[in-house]
Amino acid sequence: MVIVIKGNVKFTITLDPSVWIFDDRKVDVHTYFTRHVQTEQREDIDDIQKISAYWDREIQEGAVSPPTLQTEKQFEKEKILSGTFGMPFAPFLRNAEPNDDAKRFIIVTENGDTTIPLAEAYELLLCFAKDGKPLKEDGPVHIYFGDGSNRDNPITHVRAFVVE
Repeated sequence: MVIVIKGNVKFTITLDPSVWIFDDRKVDVHTYFTRHVQTEQREDIDDIQKISAYWDREIQEGAVSPPTLQTEKQFEKEKILSGTFGMPFAPFLRNAEPNDDAKRFIIVTENGDTTIPLAEAYELLLCFAKDGKPLKEDGPVHIYFGDGSNRDNPITHVRAFVVE
């Protein structure tokens, strides 16, 4: 259930998706594509609105105690047990350090290979859990393109990544 990044890279990287559930970089696949685009465009406006809303509420209602630590833990546990999560691929590819002459990225699967430009590989999202369960039958990951164009038909049965 591990995947290797190999080929025209300085370092061969071995990925183990089974431990990503504990990684803070994981994202919710259901909201990633809509929120990803909106976040980039509205980040500054959202910050100002959040601060303003917080102070408006403080003035109108008074200070509100935050939820208890136990409540937060329970919420996170339920989210992990039932969520569909993915991991942005860019940090792993950057750590492999593709050589300067690398141009292509090949996703090796049981059903054949998919080749994309290396620049597009940095935008991939690797889904590793669906409805709280690891992807054992057609996994270990499902691959989504950064623009979400294959949301309904992700690349499955992934075995390796090759940089050329």
